[in-house]
Amino acid sequence: MIELFNETSLLALIIFPLIGVVLLMLIPSQYQYVIKYSSLAISSIVSLIALLVYLNFDHSIEGYQFLYTYSWLDIPGTWGDGVGAISLDLGIDGIAALMVLLTGIVMFTGTIVSWAIKEDLKDFFILYFLLLSGVFGVFVSLDMFFFFFFYELSVLPMYLLIGKWGSSSKFPTFSRTKEYSAMKLTLVLVAGSVLIWVAIIAIFLQSNLGTFNILEIEKVISENLSTDFQKIAFPLLMVGFGILAGLWPFHTWSPDGHVSAPTAVSMVHAGVLMKLGAFGIIRIGMFLLPEGAQFWMPLLIVLGAVNVIYGAISAMGQTDFKYVIGYSSVSHMGYVLMGIATLHYLGLTGAVLQMFSHGVMTALFFAVVGMIYERTHTRDSLVLQGLAKKMTVTTILFGIAGLTSLGLPGLSGFVAELLIFMGIFQSYGFGGIILGSFAVVGAAITAIYILRLIAKAFFGPVSSEWEDLTDSNLRERFAASILVFTILLIGLWPYPFVEVIKHGVGPILSGILGAI
Repeated sequence: MIELFNETSLLALIIFPLIGVVLLMLIPSQYQYVIKYSSLAISSIVSLIALLVYLNFDHSIEGYQFLYTYSWLDIPGTWGDGVGAISLDLGIDGIAALMVLLTGIVMFTGTIVSWAIKEDLKDFFILYFLLLSGVFGVFVSLDMFFFFFFYELSVLPMYLLIGKWGSSSKFPTFSRTKEYSAMKLTLVLVAGSVLIWVAIIAIFLQSNLGTFNILEIEKVISENLSTDFQKIAFPLLMVGFGILAGLWPFHTWSPDGHVSAPTAVSMVHAGVLMKLGAFGIIRIGMFLLPEGAQFWMPLLIVLGAVNVIYGAISAMGQTDFKYVIGYSSVSHMGYVLMGIATLHYLGLTGAVLQMFSHGVMTALFFAVVGMIYERTHTRDSLVLQGLAKKMTVTTILFGIAGLTSLGLPGLSGFVAELLIFMGIFQSYGFGGIILGSFAVVGAAITAIYILRLIAKAFFGPVSSEWEDLTDSNLRERFAASILVFTILLIGLWPYPFVEVIKHGVGPILSGILGAI
């Protein structure tokens, strides 16, 4: 039974959300409770599988685990016997194992939060599960073709989810309609996908193996993927995937997308989708193009530093809760990019842990903002005041997310950022000291805008307009408690997570810099 689980568990992560899609299509739209509980059941099953995959992952064993292969298509060519292949090759290392767990957590909590949607709930969950099937597919794919296929599957449903169920933002000087945000997000991410696809095809042809399998191509890097080729191909992946990771100056789609998306989609968007970009840089860029990565990483760490400072300063100037969190996500993803670019054991480990921590933290942020918006119908901090007296539990939840964001010891954000800072200061000599100082300043700016936002919106006298507010309900608190528990677990006991991450980080850095 355990062997069967090992062989098919990753495939189940992809298939079960699709089963949910088919199941929901068969349920009449008027049966709202049936739709809700069916969606919760599917989400629970998938999240449980993700948890079991993580718990059964053995970080003491080298190589990829839970391997599964299905030959999908033979392609003619001039490779060996004249035939190449595209296969559904699945497997995970320590990095992917943690991302699978993150996706399961965000999927389950997002499903619970989505019960508040009143319009076309069936259609919403169909697109929601379709998107998450793609996300799981990206994290577990070892074939570049299917990696890209699932990458696109995870991005394209966002257009409809935002355009249909999103909300528009109106300010005295400008407005952002949900249709505008959905279109901008889609066009920018598709533009990045073009760069990714060009690089993938180039790697496939240059490897001369007739396969898109990442592990097979890795074996012939020194023979077939020349240094010049890697230097040309790597920036295509760095920018293409970097766009989804919020890389400056290609980040502008992200805050608008955050603001307009419905709560659960914002949770998935910031919590998981942005991590696909960073994961793509690691999985394909660094793993298959090590010399290209070594050549271009100094530029990436500088751009990451700009992300940190620019995102933090931009967040400090916002009044809409979602814009604050949106620009904060750009800033925090800057830490991820900087950690990746250090090419240092501590830095890359911290970057992966930050991907997980930021995913859980922003999911909690957006869940709480959704609670507030559902009751006040505004996200403007200039209007909201004294919420703590009426929404005590909600205030505590937002405070935990905020303190995680600014890196309070004992919470997940502190551990991840500490490892990244240590990696930055130990890389690039004097330049690392300068860049590390920028990263620390970014954390200080984060503390300023988070604490100021909490003081403005949650404390002080209660406006008469908010006298009848109610606090979060049990359903919302249950979803938020799962995220809070995860934040505290990582912050207080990070060792098991770091041990799993080491399993994936070691081989990648060994390929780039030699034995650690």
